Amino acid sequence: MEHCNRIKIAKCQILITNFFVLLLGLSTATMAAVTHFGDHFAVFSHVSLEWNPYEVIHYWAFYVGISLAGLLCLGASLSTIATVREAHGLMATGFLCFALSFCILVQMAFWRFHNPTQVKDAILDTYDLVYDQAMKSPSSSWWQELATIQDTFLCCGKKSPFGLLESTRAILCQGQEAMREDCLQSIGNYLQTHYRIDSILTCTGLALTVYAMILCAYLWFAIHSYCDLDRKGRYTLTPRAHGCQPQEPSLFRQTKDGPVLQCPSEEQALVTIGSSRMLLPACPQR
Repeated sequence: MEHCNRIKIAKCQILITNFFVLLLGLSTATMAAVTHFGDHFAVFSHVSLEWNPYEVIHYWAFYVGISLAGLLCLGASLSTIATVREAHGLMATGFLCFALSFCILVQMAFWRFHNPTQVKDAILDTYDLVYDQAMKSPSSSWWQELATIQDTFLCCGKKSPFGLLESTRAILCQGQEAMREDCLQSIGNYLQTHYRIDSILTCTGLALTVYAMILCAYLWFAIHSYCDLDRKGRYTLTPRAHGCQPQEPSLFRQTKDGPVLQCPSEEQALVTIGSSRMLLPACPQR
């Protein structure tokens, strides 16, 4: 009884966990869409450079984010259906989805730990290339692309710690644009906020996937061994063959001459004792 109560508690826990995993998957998909289609990141991927250091990272982050969101939502859906229907095959598939999601999250955390500034460096390098090209030929299309980046981040130019770029910044930033902050600082602040949200989602995903895998494994073994409260007390009636009449054990059989006392065999006596819980009298020996 105590084991079955634990199974019921595990079912409630995995349903609640799957709800949060589903929310995490939707949040991850939203984050990937914002990263790919948002103006703050798309403006750098659309720069017409011969070699764009950010373009590869831009598409890689989108595809990984969408794949992770799909695995999380699929695992939550399959394990929920498996819990309701008590299907160990679907539960195993849900466990596999959670395991793959966990591997992706571990790889992302490992990459973030060893390359914490790779995305930031790629974006700033792209901005520096556009800035240098615009300063060399102000009448070219590079100037328009630089203005698009600055309008997106509401910044203007960049500052040098030695004051070497003050003259170019004075030419580039005039009027109200002169009151804007440095573009390098503005881009860095935006990426820092994006990194915080991404770190929260990664840590939450690691915790939820580990807990979901534990619950899936426990319920899989419970369903596979048929140790479930919901199955107790349920019996299946097999259909009787056509024309067959059930014969219950009886001491009397009807014949042409009338009822005749019949001595039950040992097997009939045991069946009768088990069903009616009464002790039958022994038949006299002839």
